[in-house]
Amino acid sequence: MREARGWKQEELGDRTGYSSTHVSAVETGRKMPTLRFSRSADLAFGIADTRDTLEQQHREIRHGSLLEGFPQYVECETRAAEIRVYEVGVIPGLLQTPEYAREIANSGVKRGAITPEQAEERVALIAERQAALVRTPPPLISVVLDESCIRRPMGEPAVLEAQLDRVIECAEQPNTMLQVAPFAMGARRPLSLPLYILTMADRSLMSYAESAQRGHLERDNRFVLPMLTAYHQLQAAAPSQAESVAMISRLRKDTPR
Repeated sequence: MREARGWKQEELGDRTGYSSTHVSAVETGRKMPTLRFSRSADLAFGIADTRDTLEQQHREIRHGSLLEGFPQYVECETRAAEIRVYEVGVIPGLLQTPEYAREIANSGVKRGAITPEQAEERVALIAERQAALVRTPPPLISVVLDESCIRRPMGEPAVLEAQLDRVIECAEQPNTMLQVAPFAMGARRPLSLPLYILTMADRSLMSYAESAQRGHLERDNRFVLPMLTAYHQLQAAAPSQAESVAMISRLRKDTPR
C-alpha cells in the first residue's frame, strides 16, 4: 500500500509518527507491528473504517494461539451494548485479576500448551478487554458463575482471596449483575457449558461457545435465540445477586491464608 501510493518509508513514518527505521523493520518482519502502529497505518492509508484493516491483521497474528473465533468475539465485545456470560470452572476474563489471569496462563506454559510469550499476550489481552469496558455509555454486563468458579483453587490462597474480592467489587457496579449458580441447582440448570452472548448497539445478537479444540462465533438468530432463552432461564433459577454475593463473602472468609 505504501508503494502503491508512491510513498517513501520516511513519508509513511511521518504520517504515522514512527521513524523510517521502524517502518522498515515492520515491513521486513524484524519487528512485530504493535496495535498503535497498525491503527496509525490504517489512518494514514485511509482504511480505518473498512473491513480489511491492518489492525485486524495485527490481532489475527497476535492472537494466533487463541481458539478459532475468539479474536472475532473479542472485537465485537469491545462494541457490545450488553454482555452476558455464563462460565464454568474459572472466573471469566472480564472479572479476572492480573494475578489470577497469570496463574491460568502459566499453567498452560507448564503443560507445554502455549509459550511464555503467548502466556503474556493472553494476560495482556484480558487487561485490554477490561479496559474496553470503561466507555460511555458502559455496556450492561450479566454474569452467572457456576459454583465451581468460586471454589476452584488458583495458585496461592491469596490469589483466590483477591479474586473473590474483585468479583464482589464488580457486583457493586451499576452496570453489572452477578449471580452464582450453585451445585444444588442440579437438573434445574439449563446450561452446562460456558456461553457468551452479545447484544450489539443495533440490537443484533451473537453468541460464542467453545469445545476442547475450537471456538465458534454464531450470528444466526435461529441458533442464538434459544441460547438467550436458556440464559434467561438460568438467571431466573439462580439465587439473586444479594444471595450470590453473600455466598461469595462466606467463602471468602473461609479461604485459607
